[in-house]
Amino acid sequence: MNILFIHRTFPAQFEFLIKELAKNSQNTVTFITNNPQSPEIEGIIKHIAEPERKVSNEGHPYLNAYEEAVICGQATANAALKLKEQGFKPDVIYGFSGWGSSMFIKDVFPDVPFLCYFEWYGKPEDSVFDFDGTTLDEDAKAQIRCNNSHIMHNLISCDAGICPTNWQKSLFPKEFQDKIKVIHDGIDVEICKPDDTAKIFLEDKNIELSVNDEIITYGTRGMEPYRGFPQFMEAVEKLLKTRPNAHFIIAGSDVSCYSPKLKNGTYKELMLEKFDIDLKRVHFVGNLSFEQYIKILQISSVHVYLTYPYVLSWSILNAMATGCCVVASNTKPVIEVIKDNYNGLLVDFFNVEQLVEKIEYSLDNKTKMQKIRDNARQTIIDKYSLKDCLSKQINYIHSLISK
Repeated sequence: MNILFIHRTFPAQFEFLIKELAKNSQNTVTFITNNPQSPEIEGIIKHIAEPERKVSNEGHPYLNAYEEAVICGQATANAALKLKEQGFKPDVIYGFSGWGSSMFIKDVFPDVPFLCYFEWYGKPEDSVFDFDGTTLDEDAKAQIRCNNSHIMHNLISCDAGICPTNWQKSLFPKEFQDKIKVIHDGIDVEICKPDDTAKIFLEDKNIELSVNDEIITYGTRGMEPYRGFPQFMEAVEKLLKTRPNAHFIIAGSDVSCYSPKLKNGTYKELMLEKFDIDLKRVHFVGNLSFEQYIKILQISSVHVYLTYPYVLSWSILNAMATGCCVVASNTKPVIEVIKDNYNGLLVDFFNVEQLVEKIEYSLDNKTKMQKIRDNARQTIIDKYSLKDCLSKQINYIHSLISK
């Protein structure tokens, strides 16, 4: 099978899949990416389609995201045309709906099945945009609509789609949902698993922590409102007073990936100014390797995951697979995975007192929580294991080729 992958970054959501496909000597895996700084992966033929220019910012502001998508899509199409001129023709194309990279690929290879990964479609109401009570004006709604434009191109041109969760699929227009099949990327349950012997050493604090310690963990790509960072830090301030032996480990970058950026400083800086935080027991460990992050989860007493109704992070599924006791917000992407008091504990996103109460309850009832931990891991094994998800994805790809 000759398969072409397309994504602005590399390897992105396709990492596990391309590695699995590359194991088969009968497969040729080619990847077009817009990122010249992307790493190399053995067995993958990578082509860089670097955009020729950036957004001009001279056009209508509604069109900035669309123009960027067109620029990325044009670069990808040009790279694909060069491959085509050299005799390259894939059996199937697997692209990504965001950022426009796949926008024009069907024009280059009109008779090749085009599978598209759909992660997000913006909705102005009952969504991430108004979750905090913000009332969107017509200007904001128009911006959201225009930001969806390049995704709509992919919805129209693709032969089939894949979405990681049912909730994310529900965001897309009903007219197109029959095109989209729900298959998650998969969680490696052989790596993400409990380990009672796990330990970590924090060199800057000269502290070794293990499962014998009381540890509350929190992991995020960026410390920001979309991931409940302000609520978590307020809870930390309260718990520092009531749990004298507790340590808090916060993994992630001091950046805003999705929430609006502050004019001055970062959300981390703001929270450290606002709340009384003892940095002897609150440990910001930054970005970790996957292996290091799993070690953090393996020693966790309670793992906190808060999110707006946004894309469901791999981090919560990794935590559940590792057997963490997860306290999470009862937002729509989360309740697809967690059932309260069965495989995790749910709290109102904005209710910090409830968050503190559930964390303390978990810490004080370790025997009861063990069943919840076991159920959490079993949920991932049953529904999200990497082996099963890869098999479903590959079978789906073969079915498109056979059609």
